[in-house]
Amino acid sequence: MVVASNTSPYRRRWWALAALAVAMLTIGLDTTILIVALPTLAVDLHAGTEQLQWFASSYTLVMAAVLLPAGAIGDRVGRKRLLVTAMALFGLASVACAYADTAGRLVAARSILGFAAAVMMPMSMAVLPVLFPDKREQARALSVWVTATAIGLPLGPLVGGWLLRSYWWGSVFLINVPLVVLGLVAVAVLVPESRSHERLPFDLPGALLSSLGLLALTYGLTRAGTSGWTDATTLAALAAGTVALAAFAVRQRTATHPLIDPALFGNREFTWGATLATAISLVMFGLFFALPQLLQSVQGNDALATGVRLLPLIAGLAAGARAGDALSGRCGPGAVAALGFATLAAAAVIGTVTRVDTGYPVTATWLTLAGAGLGLALPTAMAAAVGALSEDRAGSGSALVQALRQAGGTIGVAVLGTVLNATYRAHLDTGPLPEPLAARAREGVTAATEIARTLNLPMLARSAADAFVSGLDTVLWVTAAVSAGCAVVAALALSLRPAPPTADAHPDRERLGT
Repeated sequence: MVVASNTSPYRRRWWALAALAVAMLTIGLDTTILIVALPTLAVDLHAGTEQLQWFASSYTLVMAAVLLPAGAIGDRVGRKRLLVTAMALFGLASVACAYADTAGRLVAARSILGFAAAVMMPMSMAVLPVLFPDKREQARALSVWVTATAIGLPLGPLVGGWLLRSYWWGSVFLINVPLVVLGLVAVAVLVPESRSHERLPFDLPGALLSSLGLLALTYGLTRAGTSGWTDATTLAALAAGTVALAAFAVRQRTATHPLIDPALFGNREFTWGATLATAISLVMFGLFFALPQLLQSVQGNDALATGVRLLPLIAGLAAGARAGDALSGRCGPGAVAALGFATLAAAAVIGTVTRVDTGYPVTATWLTLAGAGLGLALPTAMAAAVGALSEDRAGSGSALVQALRQAGGTIGVAVLGTVLNATYRAHLDTGPLPEPLAARAREGVTAATEIARTLNLPMLARSAADAFVSGLDTVLWVTAAVSAGCAVVAALALSLRPAPPTADAHPDRERLGT
């Protein structure tokens, strides 16, 4: 056993970070790689629309329910131990997904995959303050960690498209296995064990309330994106989630040993860093929801070509993260985050010139700028939040940040998806279509394009494409407004003098095992 300190950092910490980055790249890939496989799954597994939705929803719902308890458990039993176990489970669940022969079995395997991912995310993030006690190195490490996760998201459709063109649909899950094995071995060898020095009782009521609240809220938001905000089940789920989370907040303020330390929200850098990271996730996942539809259903690209056309986003993100790392020491986190949000706002405004027949260079330009904005803002906001965590609370605090980001992403898809669909329906001209077909065309541009192709109705296809682009314009203007507002908040909130630590963060209390 050795003691971590600012004067004798763990020697293999950068190799350990590389192992963690591989693990997070796997999760990023798995989040979006399924998108391009859904049409194939519908045929091979005889899955209807509701089952296709559950292929994705089962993953996100379980993840939402498990995130906060996983962080608190890791603080108590050991973060490396829990991370290694979760990575092994992720690999096994990926194999189960690949060889599922019914829709029900795939939903069950995806649920296990979401459980494992919910443990991996906060645990891999929680070891960063332990590996990198120096704040400057910690910010750089977090930039690598965040970039690995974010790059996996747009990379998913590219990898998935290539795999589907070359192999059977199960390959989009089997791709996880070599990455997980590589990361698992590296984590086992390179990452030291860490846990809180305090042996606190586990807050079971708090864990149940947080799981129920996040589960119901995520389900309600996901359903709102498909069934509308006035749907009775949607409203019931949102109400149940809100009540449960309110009860959870009360519990955390009154419990002797709460699941989440309420004092965290007394730290300005944690509060605003987590808030801005949540806002970025809202915008990012909203864009990721719309972009594949633009590139595939409107501009006529297949899955692989769509992935290739998202590469400028990846390049911009990597460049933005690198630039942000270089600028943070000179300009401070507030200026860097504000620059990132301003760049994202500018990208969204440029994106509003996109039309059905707009050339790809224009799309590539604003995608590159959007990636650069994400790369500048997201790691900086996350570093502000994580930097405020004591090592004893690294697991539960990291889980809270991830839970907020997950909620932000779900809200982004639901809200921006609703904005997109409402504008699309308002501009769509279904012409002489009978009402059953017209109703189906109003469900989305993909359905309308398929109907137009089947019935040879080029006017319907053109109307659907124009209507979708109008909806995308609205989404981009909302994105620009949110990003501009966040730029002002970041410049003010993250540029002020840091608040005093909220909890005991003495590094000599955190034991690391080599």
